Amino acid sequence: MAGFDPNEMIARFKDRAIAVRKRPLPPIAGEERQLFIANAETDFRDFAIIGDATATIEDGVLTLRIDLNPPTK
Repeated sequence: MAGFDPNEMIARFKDRAIAVRKRPLPPIAGEERQLFIANAETDFRDFAIIGDATATIEDGVLTLRIDLNPPTK
């Protein structure tokens, strides 16, 4: 795909993960607040996972490699 840089896409996902963490809570309460928080946590996780990916393009196929193993100390 001409003009597509998978590393730029991955960088955008990293930026989105950071933005979700900085997103202020709207003035809502109760169940709506809990739903907003749960959705923000899901958004962060999804964006962060893709933001940690290593991308390759082979024969026109984009492959994202994501290590889901816990970090080793």
